[in-house]
Amino acid sequence: MRHLSFEGTIIFELPTYVLALTASFLYALGSQFQHVGVHTIEPRLGTMLSIGASAAIFWLAAPFYLNVSNFLIPAMLIFIALGFIRPALSANLSVAAIRYIGPTLTETLSATTPFFAAAFGILILGELLTWQIALGTAGIIIAVLALTRQNKTIPSTWPLWALALPIGAAVIRSLGHGFSKIGMQDIPDPYFAGLVAMTVSFLLTAGLHIRKGERTKISFKQSGTYWFLAAGAVFCVATFLLNVALLKGDIITIIPIVSASPVFTMLLSIFIFKRETISLRVLLAVVIVIPSVVLIALSK
Repeated sequence: MRHLSFEGTIIFELPTYVLALTASFLYALGSQFQHVGVHTIEPRLGTMLSIGASAAIFWLAAPFYLNVSNFLIPAMLIFIALGFIRPALSANLSVAAIRYIGPTLTETLSATTPFFAAAFGILILGELLTWQIALGTAGIIIAVLALTRQNKTIPSTWPLWALALPIGAAVIRSLGHGFSKIGMQDIPDPYFAGLVAMTVSFLLTAGLHIRKGERTKISFKQSGTYWFLAAGAVFCVATFLLNVALLKGDIITIIPIVSASPVFTMLLSIFIFKRETISLRVLLAVVIVIPSVVLIALSK
């Protein structure tokens, strides 16, 4: 079948900040789906289902959009390597961090992702940090920190080394974004980048699941199975849009916007899933995020 290209489509014509905002919203929506699903299915099995669903959707589009010649380009090895660390490793580090230091501190330290992304973009890719980008990034981080500030107490005793877990997850996410952009300089194909990385990640996750003897059968009688599959479908689209944004724009302008997903998560919890109520911190976060995104969008 003839190889098609996304280039020239309406998706590629969208501004990078629109792509990043949409990806941010979809990541938040997928997280909400997983939150619902985790009530009836084991989390690690659910995570494997989500990654598998994402990989499956990428492969369903292969007859139309897969350019097999990309497999012969050495840069493909970058996408393979990314599949080993994201989302499999970064997700496991986040889960371990929650176990040792609690969700509040984990989310707070995870908000450092834009800092590491900016460092990568400036030092490795030679991107330019303007005052608009710096101020907008700081605003988004402050908004995320406002949302993670809860009344729950942080565990009073935890090993100092545990701080490396959420920070490590943030670094891995930043490196993943950065090397995705580097790989797409030689293979400018956001679909192919997502296909390879997600496939490798699924094979790794499934292999570890089987190796540990966790042969839990997938039950389609449990609603959680469908919620995690739906999350995988949403994550697939979000990953593709993020890759398109990374191909077109700079990391220092894209990652801060994508990192605003906790704001969307909270808004979805309030208006769609009815798990939260409107509070001062939510309003504060929204008021800060909107002008911050506008600043970053206008930086060019």
